[in-house]
Amino acid sequence: MMIKHCLETGAPFGVILIRRGVESLGPLAEPYSIGCTARLVTVEKLEEGRMNLVAMGDERFQILKLDRSKSYLIGKVETIPLEKSAPLKITRLLKPLDTLVHRYTSLLKEMGGSEYELGELQLPNDYLAMLYIAAALLQIPAFEKQPLLSAPTVQDLVSRVFRLYRRETVILSSLQTVNEATAVRAAWLN
Repeated sequence: MMIKHCLETGAPFGVILIRRGVESLGPLAEPYSIGCTARLVTVEKLEEGRMNLVAMGDERFQILKLDRSKSYLIGKVETIPLEKSAPLKITRLLKPLDTLVHRYTSLLKEMGGSEYELGELQLPNDYLAMLYIAAALLQIPAFEKQPLLSAPTVQDLVSRVFRLYRRETVILSSLQTVNEATAVRAAWLN
């Protein structure tokens, strides 16, 4: 119903991580308070009313009020622009972040992740686009990415993304040294 409404009106929809509950087939879930608007880019209609959708994220928003009267949540929201401050500090972290992103994707590939065959990964020169792509590439649970969406400033977002990449590259590097017998033993102990 929501997608039908968006197709008919051209309206965006909200993408919000679920805090509690399930996405469908039950009572409406309780979402986090910060999400992102999205617009439909392509729609492929399938049998039985199903669809393949491609959507593009647009603006961050904060939920002010939720309406639960339909089969999907409707929210009164306000956009939250990302404050752009301290360009020198941001620029200083971008080169090391670019290096970390390449190291991270290489480690994933070495560990057997053929879906990480990114060839010569060229991150965009636009720092916001670079940050958003870097965040999307992280293979961590969505609830760990939620603080990225909640970052009040670009500098804060860069710092958070950088810290996550440092953590994940250390973890992946450590995992490379673990042999199969040690991994099996650790799994049994847990």
